[in-house]
Amino acid sequence: MSAVALQGRDQLPHAGRIVVKVGSSSLTTPDGHLDPQRLAAVVDVLAARRAAGTQVVLVSSGAIAAGIGPLGLPARPRDLATQQAAASVGQGLLVADYERAFAAHGLTVAQVLLTAEDTWRRGRYRNAHRALTRLLDLGVVPIINENDAVATDEIRFGDNDRLAALVSHLVHADVLALLTDVDALYTGPPSRPGSRRIAEVRAPGELDGVDVTARGSAVGTGGMVTKIESVAIATQSGIPVVLTSAAQAAAAFAGEDVGTWFAATGRRRSIRLLWLAHAARTRGRLVLDDGAVRAVVERRTSLLPAGVTAVEGAFEAGDPVELVDAAGGVVARGLVAYGSDEVPQLLGHSTGDLRDTLGPGYDRELVHRDDLVLVRRRR
Repeated sequence: MSAVALQGRDQLPHAGRIVVKVGSSSLTTPDGHLDPQRLAAVVDVLAARRAAGTQVVLVSSGAIAAGIGPLGLPARPRDLATQQAAASVGQGLLVADYERAFAAHGLTVAQVLLTAEDTWRRGRYRNAHRALTRLLDLGVVPIINENDAVATDEIRFGDNDRLAALVSHLVHADVLALLTDVDALYTGPPSRPGSRRIAEVRAPGELDGVDVTARGSAVGTGGMVTKIESVAIATQSGIPVVLTSAAQAAAAFAGEDVGTWFAATGRRRSIRLLWLAHAARTRGRLVLDDGAVRAVVERRTSLLPAGVTAVEGAFEAGDPVELVDAAGGVVARGLVAYGSDEVPQLLGHSTGDLRDTLGPGYDRELVHRDDLVLVRRRR
């Protein structure tokens, strides 16, 4: 199925394939227990979309939250090991409730657990794309979650908002729907007097000055900041986004003026570069001189050793690093071609000098332009 270019929310009912992300706060009680009634309400809306002919991929949070009660934990755990334990217990409970709720509509579900590497390593990406496409062709509703039980800090997405954005690219979705505990993006915290709903965003610059720093719910990981980051991942890859509450999902899918509509701003690009730009945890920094900053940002060239003045952090060849200017401002991210123990001896030297002194293996770029993405700094 080829993606349809949706130009506005009124075209959403005609989407052939949608990715829907639902957060923990939309599925659980305030004390962290999974609420089957709230889950069933979300499923009713998604089943109606399936009945209308739309293929649905569900990215669902809630595994860790669902494990809080059975494990007797007082609140969402902060340490990774306990989060993994809670996810292991809660994931089965979450999927079992989904199976029952979708079965009431005659629909079959499939559990798919992903880590970040499944969306950007070429072989894993191909396998994930093939499996999800086949499930959709068979009429199944894939239920995706991050594989919290095995994901480490270094390879995890960090939250399901980013995961959903990358999945929308992976399955060639027509639109991404983010269902959260607020009904739209507002100019400030919704509880603040004077804050107003932003109905539509056509360009990233329209969000300059918008306060999105309010904290998320106690049972979830992502606030509005991570949702805006996931919006950027999707829209910059040609996929529009609608953000609203689970209670208004049916109205949003019907094309009504609810929530916030984010128009697509770019064309589809490499999933690896999307991951690098928005989801990768960088391992170090390369400090660039002014000439190198201009070459990378304005001329879109590779980064050569001669333009680097300092190296920070510990990393290996192939790891993601930040490229920063002399003042420490991040201008790009890239996959470095050398380990941090090798880089210092290369700094300030041309590739010709390095080839003559160290050998032909050292005359390559520090970061190749195909492994580099510019970073837009929000004012």
